[in-house]
Amino acid sequence: MVAKISSGNSIFGALVYNQTKVDEQKGKVILTNRMIEPRDGNYTIGGCMRSFDPYLTANQKTESPILHISLNPDPKDILTDDQLSEIAQEYMEKLGYGNQPFIVYKHEDIDRHHLHIVSVRVDENGKKLDHNFEYRKSMEICRHLEQKFHLIPADKKEKQPVTPIKAIQYGDENLKSQIASVIRPIVKSYYFQTMGEYKALLSLYNITVEEIKGGTADKIFNGLVYSAINDKGERIGKSFKSSLFGKTVGYEALQQRMAQSGEIIKQKQLKERTRAIVTKAMKLPLNRADFEKQLSANNINVVFRYNDANRIYGVTFIDHQNKCVLNGSRLGKEFSANVFNELFTSSKESNGNQSQQHTNNHIGHADEPKIKSQHNTENFDDSLNLFSMETNGGIDSEEEAFIRRMKKKKKRKKPI
Repeated sequence: MVAKISSGNSIFGALVYNQTKVDEQKGKVILTNRMIEPRDGNYTIGGCMRSFDPYLTANQKTESPILHISLNPDPKDILTDDQLSEIAQEYMEKLGYGNQPFIVYKHEDIDRHHLHIVSVRVDENGKKLDHNFEYRKSMEICRHLEQKFHLIPADKKEKQPVTPIKAIQYGDENLKSQIASVIRPIVKSYYFQTMGEYKALLSLYNITVEEIKGGTADKIFNGLVYSAINDKGERIGKSFKSSLFGKTVGYEALQQRMAQSGEIIKQKQLKERTRAIVTKAMKLPLNRADFEKQLSANNINVVFRYNDANRIYGVTFIDHQNKCVLNGSRLGKEFSANVFNELFTSSKESNGNQSQQHTNNHIGHADEPKIKSQHNTENFDDSLNLFSMETNGGIDSEEEAFIRRMKKKKKRKKPI
């Protein structure tokens, strides 16, 4: 069984996503905990929001107080609703949410029936619940439940082949399709916290992105434009607005992805592997090219940024194993640009290597990085998460009135 944990700030969006499945008869509520029971047994969005409202109103500091979990047994596991309810209840109790209000939906829209659980990360006093090592704890709970209910272990499943992400080749047919084939899966699978980190990642695939702003005094517009780049990091050919590729790679989606990434990187402790490998490589008497080769052997790319004097002013590490992009400053002061300038100077890097500072060799795909990328870049259940979905399907007038009151209530300033 596989568990996926997400955080968000819209309880409304999470409930709408699941209620839509119920309205379409592709899902149903199979379990609730500390929720207001409807008289007719039919849970509605407004009714559920009343259960969560006291916790969210009391919340003072937590920016992403909504918890949304999906539990995914193997398709070959045949389980009754009672068994699924028992699994969900035990999972939430062991994860530390046994005293929280939560609602469990069973989704039946695909052959792989699975569960979605909506809850809150703050208690009735507005204090955030401890979620240190939550992902590790979740995996341990899943292994326990697999044994208890005789489920097919997740680590025994056959791995599905992954289509490699290839660097685009300018001059080949359909540049737009090439760019789309890179940016869509990257935004969905990689964790990055700034536009600069995102641009460093894209540079591995001969792509760059620029932020554009416009509008009037009353309304400001933010958008993105994607372009192909050559070996020197210069834009070539036609540029494409992000809207041509869909909302998932647009400005708002990226802002949301960057905000989520920070919390996920912290929870999963994704920095640790990258820091350990880079630290080990820095202790070896290597020049820049050998340093990059050492990291590449561990499935990590490094992107250096150079000024006109050929001094490094920025460094970004892309760990393809844990799908994490980290500026050197995030790893610590010992990974700053000045440290690498001194490191490569003391290692007496040859003039031949110096002349290759702005060379970018193509790579086959992200899982087998071969690139030496030094483009001159600047610091900026899917990538648009479930909490941003706000449709009005299945809401009656009474619920709409309640939801409007809720939204007005949240706009009021809380007393200090």
